[in-house]
Amino acid sequence: MAIIEGLQRYLGLIAATAFVLAVAGFGAALPGYLQGSHPVALLGAAGVPHALGFNLLAFVLVGGLGMATGISLLARMPPKAGWSLRVGGQLIVLAGLAFIGMGLLPLDPTDLDGRASQSHATAWLLWAVAFVPGMLLIAAQLLNQPGMRALAWLSLAAGLLVAVLSFGPPGLLRQAVAQRVAFLAWVGWLAVAGWSWPALLRPGSRPV
Repeated sequence: MAIIEGLQRYLGLIAATAFVLAVAGFGAALPGYLQGSHPVALLGAAGVPHALGFNLLAFVLVGGLGMATGISLLARMPPKAGWSLRVGGQLIVLAGLAFIGMGLLPLDPTDLDGRASQSHATAWLLWAVAFVPGMLLIAAQLLNQPGMRALAWLSLAAGLLVAVLSFGPPGLLRQAVAQRVAFLAWVGWLAVAGWSWPALLRPGSRPV
């Protein structure tokens, strides 16, 4: 049990590392691709070299690890955990599922208004709609818990950042940069939360 609980702490860190390396590596391998100008999804778009590999690594694997991290956090919550904490954890699992959807429903760069591109956009929207309230619910519960306030403030910051970058007024940042910052907020939170979340509380321990 201790070994399993120890491995769970690394799920988010692996997700963050895999995502950053995938975007950097596949971006460097694609001629003419500019990290500051082109969307992340272009690396996995239909017709782009090595698109399948990118989608599997950056979206499917990372989304699966995000789901696993959310499930791990839920499993490590005490039986009397507040509803906002549990719903927040469930929304993290849903965000991971939506992230997988972005890899299974790749962008079609030749038809941005077509069904394929719209399906990809819907998966992205579901990811943002799940992640933002999930962060706010988790932050609201953890703010009053000694030893968890740092994660609470990080959750609040990540949720607000993704909300502003995804649904705020355009022009705050270049779109490609804003998208990367939002994705980094997601995988960064997974890494920190998976590592810092306490192990499953034993009988007699103080509940979260």
